[in-house]
Amino acid sequence: MSQRKVNIAKRQAFTLMEVLLVLVILVVLMGFAVPSLLSGKKKADLDAAKAQIGLFRPALERYALNLGDFPTTEQGLDALSEAPADLDEDKKSDWAGPYISTISKDPWGHKFFYEFPPTHGTSEFPDIWSSGPDGKDGTEDDIVSWNKDEERKK
Repeated sequence: MSQRKVNIAKRQAFTLMEVLLVLVILVVLMGFAVPSLLSGKKKADLDAAKAQIGLFRPALERYALNLGDFPTTEQGLDALSEAPADLDEDKKSDWAGPYISTISKDPWGHKFFYEFPPTHGTSEFPDIWSSGPDGKDGTEDDIVSWNKDEERKK
């Protein structure tokens, strides 16, 4: 019986080899999981930027209904949350905002760009875009409100 008690006493702790083997398995599993999670985050950020751009549309339409036209490029998206300082006196009373509570930044912390009259696409709707993950305007990763296949010739 004493030999059996000795064997049980020896097996109460993990060996260094067992601990290392478990760590190796965890590292391998994380090697598969982390890239998958990161690509999911990238897609979620892209979808969030597209959704934010889409949320500007109804606010801009309400603005245009009240004032007769969209905000100018100089007035920008800020005209949706506070009355532009350069509005004509007769139109100041037509401004029925705020049309949107706050103008948030894109998922990467950059401000959205706005242009009216539009110079992209075929719509008469204002151009709204995010500079995308790289933060550089005019690159392939930009998130835009127009159809990139229908670009206007400048």
